[in-house]
Order: sequence, then structure tokens, then C-alpha cells
Amino acid sequence: MTYNQIIECTTFIQNKTDFKPLTGIILGTGLGSLANDIDIVVSFEYKDLPHFPVSTVETHQGRLLLGYLNQSPVVVMQGRFHFYEGYSMKQVTFPVRVMEMLGINQLYISNVSGGLNPAYEMGDIVVIEDHINLQYENPLTGQNLDEFGVRFPDMLEIYNPELINKAYTIGVNASYSMHKGVYVSVPGPNLETKAEYKFLRIIGADCVGMSTVPEVIVARHMKLKILALSIITDLCYEPRIKKTDITEIIHVANSTEPKLCYILKNMLSS
Repeated sequence: MTYNQIIECTTFIQNKTDFKPLTGIILGTGLGSLANDIDIVVSFEYKDLPHFPVSTVETHQGRLLLGYLNQSPVVVMQGRFHFYEGYSMKQVTFPVRVMEMLGINQLYISNVSGGLNPAYEMGDIVVIEDHINLQYENPLTGQNLDEFGVRFPDMLEIYNPELINKAYTIGVNASYSMHKGVYVSVPGPNLETKAEYKFLRIIGADCVGMSTVPEVIVARHMKLKILALSIITDLCYEPRIKKTDITEIIHVANSTEPKLCYILKNMLSS
């Protein structure tokens, strides 16, 4: 995706509204109901936005929402894109570029993941404090977009420590089962083998999923403050590992979603 395409999409949105969001939010699998709490000013179907990908995952609704959450101006992706859908990493992260052009200075990301850490239970919430990138492609490959950031962006403390501690404290004070952990991003769409789960744990991961890291890399390239929260939907460690399917994952995500929504809404309160 080129800089001109990013400008074209941004201009299309700005021609429809003068609303200026400060926070971007990406909602993952089974986590779309936060949209019900947004005082929507304007919304767009992904298919109507120039150069925007279209989500092919059945649990991702595919709308870009601009409005107020807890009286704070936000732009929300109700559904995200994945490398395994056949998109390039530049397409996967295109919306993050557009959200930054619309005015955001921080990005909140949610996802679901498999728990590799034996201390984790299904329905627990992990505040991601670091990641391991095992995706095949990097969204910064190719000509650097100097308008957004430097050629070699630093990745130390990529997740904002203040946001991490605030989100964790909100969850703990609400008596939620909270953790801080390392997320590993893999290509998917297949789930992993027992040997792969063991390997991922050995290299330092606490949970595993198929998203988030590409968007985070691009957000860091643009110097956005980043928070990422993950719901543990299945257990990937011995002896509790078992076969699972998307139906069970969505059920756990839906059951835990109100807790995640509570944290996100309170992150935006003064």
C-alpha cells in the first residue's frame, strides 16, 4: 500500500466527517460488542473505504466506527485482517496508517490467544508486555514511508509501560484474573502441534495467536502509544492441552468480553 493510497482513504473519511479521534481500537475475534457502547458519529463498511481490505473471518463484522467511548473520541475497527486471509502485511496494517492520519496518538488492540503459561486459565486476561514475531513477512519491508517514521524503528518497550500498569490495575481492582505476559504471533490459520506449543513456551512466550504484532510494529513505526490485551481461550500446555475448535474459542471470548470492555472503557476515563 502506498502513501498516496493512505492519503486517499483518509481524505475520503475526512470528507464525510470532521470528527477527530485520539484513540484507535482494534477489536479481535468475538470481541465486537464494545461497539454497542460507542456513541457513534459516523460509521463505514470496510468495503466502501478506498483501498481498505475486507475481513473474510466470519466473526469479524467489518466496520470502521468513529464516535465517543466514555466521552473520549475514538476510531474503532470492528474486525481486523490477518496474514492468513491472503493479504500482504502492508494490507493488514493499512488501517493503522489511516487511523494515525485521522489523528490518533494511541492504539488499543484486543485479541484471543492460546495459553502457553501453566499459570493461565481459560477466560484469563493477559496484558501484553512484549512479543515474539514469527510471522513470515514484516509490514515494514520495502521502501520506507519516511512520512511516518524512520527506516529502523526501535522495538524496546514497544508496549507502553504506563498503559500496561493502568490496564492491569483496572482488571485486578475489578477482581479479574489478570496477567502480564509475552505474546507470540504465528502465521496460522492452523493451530499448533504439541511440539510447536512446547517450542513456543521454551523460547519465552506466555500465549500464542495469529495477529496483533504486525499492527503493533506499524504503530511503533509511527510512534503511537500501544496497549494490547488478550483473552486466553484455550490451554496449550501439558497435561491440559486438548483438541479445540473455533466454536469453543468464540464461546470463551464472548463470555469474557464484558470484562475486556470494562477495562477498555475505564482506560479512557480520566
